[in-house]
Amino acid sequence: MAVKRRNPWFIILAVSLAIGVPLLFYVLAKVLGKDKLAMPPYYEGAVAVPNHQADPLIASGRIVPVKDLVATNQYGEQVSLDRDFPGKVLVINFFFTSCTSTCPALIQNLKILQYAFRRTAMARNDTTVQFISITVDPERDSVSALREYAHKRQIDENNWSFLTGNKAIIYIWARSQLALQVPSGDGGADDFIHSNFLVLLDKDRYVRGYYDGLDTSAIGRCANDMGLLDVEKKHKLKKQ
Repeated sequence: MAVKRRNPWFIILAVSLAIGVPLLFYVLAKVLGKDKLAMPPYYEGAVAVPNHQADPLIASGRIVPVKDLVATNQYGEQVSLDRDFPGKVLVINFFFTSCTSTCPALIQNLKILQYAFRRTAMARNDTTVQFISITVDPERDSVSALREYAHKRQIDENNWSFLTGNKAIIYIWARSQLALQVPSGDGGADDFIHSNFLVLLDKDRYVRGYYDGLDTSAIGRCANDMGLLDVEKKHKLKKQ
């Protein structure tokens, strides 16, 4: 699949959105209030449900949070998404280190998102979100291969984990829990997932967005929704 080419102005716009997003939504939330902002939808499978219609479906069990995934990160540590990243918004993607077609562009766009939520003198935005890159080629992508991949691309690993593990478990989780739109399979030797989509989970592990990781305008929308979910998280904490 060819990488989408975008006018440089689209790239500039996406970067500008990403850099300004956290501060913008903090200001809007303070001035307007969280209830005046259009929050990201919930997802029933891969079908978007408007935020204001989601509560009855959540109560009935039709919309459920994503189950936990346990895998191994680039430092050989066992990582649980629920245990190790409580209260964080998660941005999840799938890749493999030997990919030379779309993965490099996908990772570069994720770096733009990470930059938007970096630690600054004004705020510790790096505590808001955790980036999760999961290999779809775990037989080849060892712990050391993932670590080398991250270092070679000069990735800030403070809030970015690269995960490997059992192929069948990863593939079943991607299909059944994230409702990733890929061909069916059993995670066996002939099964292979190659998706360019990012999946956004809120702090309660509900799916709140799917975004084409190669489309800079979609990256801008993802940045917007990440900022909105952070506002939503702070609003819920205040009400507790």
